Order: sequence, then C-alpha cells, then structure tokens
Amino acid sequence: MKRTSCHPPRVIAILGGPLILITASLATTAAESSATRALCVFSNPSFAGRCTETTDVPTGSSARQACEVVLACLNDATCIKNYCEATTIRQGWALDSATAAEAAPPGVASEAPHRHEHGAGETETLGTVEFPVSCDAAAQRKFERAVALLHSFWYDEAEKAFTDVTKADPSCAMGYWGVAMSLFHPVWAAANPSATPSSAEMERGRAAAERARAANARTERERDYIAAVHAFYQEPGVSGYPGRALAFERAMAQVQRRYPADREAAVFHALALLGTAGPTDKTYAKQKEAAEILNTVLPGAPLHPGVAHYLIHSFDYPDLAELALPAARAYAQIAASSPHALHMPSHIFTRLALWDESIQSNLAAAAMAKEHVQKTRAGTASFDQLHALDYLAYAYLQEGRDVDAKRVVDEINAVETLDQQNFASAYALAAVPARYALERQQWSEAAALTVRPAGFPWPRFSSAEALTHLARGIGGARSGNLGVARSALERLAALHAGLLETHDPYWAGQLKIQQLEVAAWIARAEGQPEARKLMRAAADLEDSTEKHPVTPGPLLPARELLADLLMDLGEPAPALTEYEASMKIAPGRLNSLAGALRAAEGSADCARAAMLRAKLEGLSAKGGGARAMAALHPGP
Repeated sequence: MKRTSCHPPRVIAILGGPLILITASLATTAAESSATRALCVFSNPSFAGRCTETTDVPTGSSARQACEVVLACLNDATCIKNYCEATTIRQGWALDSATAAEAAPPGVASEAPHRHEHGAGETETLGTVEFPVSCDAAAQRKFERAVALLHSFWYDEAEKAFTDVTKADPSCAMGYWGVAMSLFHPVWAAANPSATPSSAEMERGRAAAERARAANARTERERDYIAAVHAFYQEPGVSGYPGRALAFERAMAQVQRRYPADREAAVFHALALLGTAGPTDKTYAKQKEAAEILNTVLPGAPLHPGVAHYLIHSFDYPDLAELALPAARAYAQIAASSPHALHMPSHIFTRLALWDESIQSNLAAAAMAKEHVQKTRAGTASFDQLHALDYLAYAYLQEGRDVDAKRVVDEINAVETLDQQNFASAYALAAVPARYALERQQWSEAAALTVRPAGFPWPRFSSAEALTHLARGIGGARSGNLGVARSALERLAALHAGLLETHDPYWAGQLKIQQLEVAAWIARAEGQPEARKLMRAAADLEDSTEKHPVTPGPLLPARELLADLLMDLGEPAPALTEYEASMKIAPGRLNSLAGALRAAEGSADCARAAMLRAKLEGLSAKGGGARAMAALHPGP
C-alpha cells in the first residue's frame, strides 16, 4: 500500500495527570501528578530481608537518581543519615528498584508503613491491620500479621501464620477462621474454575471452618465472621463455587451491617463483592460498590493493605483505571515485603500505558518472589515470580525493548519446577513465549511454539494451554503454513468443547474469540471474503467482556487484529478507526501505534499521523526500541 508523505511534527509537550479519588461517592478531580518522591528497594547479603526507603526527588532528577543518592550513603561509612533502620552495614548494598511515587496522595498518609516482627528478629512491611479478637496477647499480634498477609493474597504464608495463631492460643477460634479464609481465593477464582480451591484445599478449609465453630468464639462478632466463612464451605443446598462465593458475600454484607464501625467487616465485604462481580457487567456495579465501601474506610486506615489492594481490583478496567492510580502507587509502599503488593500496581500502570512504572514494579515483585521461594522451597520457581514476569514481558514489548523481553522468555523457559502449579503460573508459562513471538510479528517463530514444559499438568489449565495454539494458529496462517494453522484451530475447538462441558463460560467465551481470530487469518491466507466478517465477530465478542485479572491483556487485542487485517486488505481509513478503538481499551500498545501511523499516512490523515509519530518517538527513546524506530522509518 502506498504511504502518503506527512511531514513530521515539532515536539509538543502535553501536560496532564490522573484523576484522584477523593470521596466515598467516587467523585474525582483532575490534578497534575508529579513524582516528587521515590520508593527505593535495597538489598544486602548481610541484611535480613530487604530495605525500603522513600526519598525526595529533586527537580530535574529521576526516581532512580534519587535512590542512587541513598545507595551511595548506605555504602559510605562516613554518611550520618539513618537509612534501613539505622543499619551499621556500610558496604555491599545494591539498588533493586526505584519507583516514582506521589507525595502523599489524597487519602494516603505520609507516615511510614507498619513493620511486623517475624522470625529470628526479621522485620517485614505488610501494612497496618487492627483487628481485635478475643485471643491472648501473643496470638493477637500473630493474628493481625496473618490478616495482613491474607489481604495481600499471600495465601500459603497466611495459612501458615493463622496455624501459628492456633498453636499460640488453641482456644482462638478466629485463628481457624483465618485458615479457612486462606484457602478461599475470591478474586482469583471469580468466573474462573481453573483457579477455584482444589479438593484438598476445600477439605482443609471445611475442616478449619468446623474447628472455628467448635471453638465457640467468645464474642458474637467473631461468631458472625465464622458463620460467614462457614457459609462458603457448608451452606446447605449450595453447589459449585459461584453459589458458595455468593453465600459468603451475602453473609459478609450482614456482618458489615451489624458492625458498621468494624473496618475489617467493611474490607472483607468489599472483597466478597469483587469475588462475585460478573465479567460481562459493563456497569461495574459490584466493583463500584466495593470501592465506595473501601473509600469510607480509607481516611481512618490509610496504611491498610486490603484497602489499597482492593481499590486497585475495583478499578482495574479501562474506564476506571485512573481512579486507582493513587492506591496503586501507595500499595507497594504499604506492603513492601509482599511480592503481590509490589506487582499489583502494574495492573493499573498497564491500563494507563505507564510502561516504565510497570517494569519497575514487576522487576521488584519478581525479585522479591524469587528471594522468598529460595528460603522456603530452594530450587523451585515461584508462581508469583512468573505472574510478575508475564506483566514485565508485556511492558518491555510495548517499549520495543525486545532484548529485555527475550531475557524474560529465557527465564520462563528455564522453569522446571514450581512452588505451586496454579492458574497464574500456567498462564505465564504459555503467555510469555507466545507474546514474544506475536508482538514482534515473527510469524514462523509463533507457528513453531510448543506446549511446555511437558511435565506441567496442562489438562487442568486448558484455557492457558490455548494460548500456545492461538499463537501457532495466527503464526501459521500469516507465515503460509496453513497445516499448522488448521491443526491449531482444531485443538482450540477441542479445548473450547471441554470448557463448555466443565461449565466454564468465561474461558469458553475467550476460546471462541481465539477460534474466530485464527479462522479469520486462515480465510485471509486463502483469499476468502469471510475473513473480515470472522475478525469483526471476534472483536465485537471481545468488546462484550473483560480481560481476566491474571493477564495484562489478550495476546493480541482482537480489534487490533481487525485493524491489521484491514491494512492487509488495503483499507487504511477503516483500519485507523479500529486501531483507535483498540487503543481506548489498551492504550500505548506499540503495534497499535505503529499500525495506526501507517493507516493515518495511508489515508492522508497527516494531523493524526503527526500525533502518532510523536508518541512513537517517545517510545523509541526508551532504550532505543528497534520496532518503534522501524515504525518511524519504514523501508520502501
């Protein structure tokens, strides 16, 4: 297709900022956000755990430069500033991550996060939880630490911590309540049977709920909490995870109504709402209700890990993501010892195309998860680590940092054993290599992918396995290897049928989208006119639902694929419309920007081409992204 010559524009600075959440009714105000503080994470072989510090960022400096000043002091015996709990260790410090942070966003206190004592004098930063129960003093301290772990979805560690509570005080009924709660994963399992508790987890959870009831808690409030979790495990007449989750939500609503001053009742009710929110409800009714509850708690508990965490989940949608930016930037500081807390802000950074912040977030999360698993199960990889690596690879690819993304692929491909074979790990194992091939448009490479590692229990995670076949199907069709493409389409159809049989409508719907995408590119390769119809059907179906929280996004957005197809058909003007529509849902994607630039130039829309060129020039400056440069300077 002939490209129209549109003169490159002058560089124009566009100033703006996030919408800051300020009231329980979700009112917002536009405010410019400047990163005047930096969150620095340091490590040292001679220091237990990690050290997290915040520091001012001088005008004209970056967060990393500010953190490097602190690092220099840590490694200087003559520096008199008291960093890292006034450590006397003055050599061997390394800067693990430097993240820009707002200076005390509205509703987020500037005080230091609470540090818990754990183990042999170790300290950890998990946030501040005040949850009084009728257990002895030693058990109470352990209990609040366990609840903090629970709010950051550190479920295996939370189960251990609540078990320690019951050992410290066997009469502490709420300790058994906590064990039961640790085996129930509301957000992960929402509309996702592959992430629901296993049979063994259900059995342990049911037993813990029964122990909690049998312990005869000393207060009616505690008995009501126990009844709520018991509703999930034992509600008469309720079969299947969705019914159990709904029973828990209704029970927690009653607990909050009975104890309106109880912050934990409010926070757990908000979590329960998020665990039953439907993926096709575009009004986000339950998510907004959860956020409204959390926003009433926030002023009195600015360092509560669950408040920040669940606000992120409440607003992890294209139309709402800006509302969560203050919570996202705060959460990593509130619970800096939790790998999930370090990762979770990147959900919002991804939604808003803040790729540098997503990269820093996931580098820190992956490193923390790797450090933890080496202490608990040396020689294995952590599912938290893999989950962060999926988001990290996605961010690198959007900046065109393909060399960095390849290192992530190599790390994923080197995994042999995992601490937990769960849905998040399955998704990352399949998604990262597939993304790497598809985002770079290396179609033959995508067609050659295999489902790996071979020893992983893929039949339990067929929706994750499907990602490899999607990549093979698109890659085969676009590289002329139609045999591979048809074989991939057949496998997708078989997996889709299996998901329908197991009553997994959400992922069955996702695989239907994937089948349409592969069929469309096969039709295009064969010169069949229905290619356009098939791809538009895929895009419209994808628009009717939401991505799952486990993923930063589909391997390639269906509407971006529709735009690619239209460009291949020589129709740049309608292609530009589809690229623009795709970027409203997934902004800042390199392939969408590059495709839109070609479409704008091809349709002689020079004003739009100038804006797109400016954005791509910004990306090309990020480590010299070769694909961004190629989009700016295409060959003949």
